[in-house]
Amino acid sequence: MMLPLFLSRLAARFSWGQFATLAAVSVCAGGLWAFAALVDETMEGETRAFDEAVLLALRRPGDAAEPIGPLWLKIMMRDFTSLGSYAVLLLIGLLALGYILMLRKWLSALLLAGSFSGSMLLNNLLKQGFERPRPELVSHLADVYTASFPSGHAMLSATCYLTLGTLLAGVTHPRRLKAYILGCAIVIVLVVGLSRVYLGVHWPTDVLAGWSLGAAWAMACWLLLRAWISYHAPRQKQG
Repeated sequence: MMLPLFLSRLAARFSWGQFATLAAVSVCAGGLWAFAALVDETMEGETRAFDEAVLLALRRPGDAAEPIGPLWLKIMMRDFTSLGSYAVLLLIGLLALGYILMLRKWLSALLLAGSFSGSMLLNNLLKQGFERPRPELVSHLADVYTASFPSGHAMLSATCYLTLGTLLAGVTHPRRLKAYILGCAIVIVLVVGLSRVYLGVHWPTDVLAGWSLGAAWAMACWLLLRAWISYHAPRQKQG
């Protein structure tokens, strides 16, 4: 009984902005640490057994070409995975950017553009640097043309939807709606990443690395925007 009371009193002392900043810093630091750990373990081959076990668990025993579950699940996963494709993310990003520009939210527009473009560039550089082959253990149920590590769908969807989620939550007042918006963003990111493993086009550690770095990148960009606003707001009031 004492612990919930203590936590509720502690939460009451923090504003939403303070809590959001602390959470963003934690996600950023944790994401970078997780990505570094995954790089170290993956490049040394320490995650091979885990990767293979997960991929095979999602295939029918004795038939690596067929995923578990009914046909509609395979179709659904193919639809879900498109939410993390370059085409869909670019369309969503451009539509959101146009809306933000019409609102004359110049800094938010800069954050959105920088977050998206920076994440795409970083993901391409990392893929070329690591050059990890795609899983050969199971058949691919979606077309792929690039290297495997880190997962572009996982990383870019994390950057896209978490950035949009934080921007939308920032202009929403009820806390339960803020939590709902961020929760929806997280669910989409998780579904996209899981679909890549189910379809056999990524090792699980590719997706974990993509999630980690994408979330860290999105939160780092948001923290930069918040720091800029906090620094210039007092000056504007004085002027």
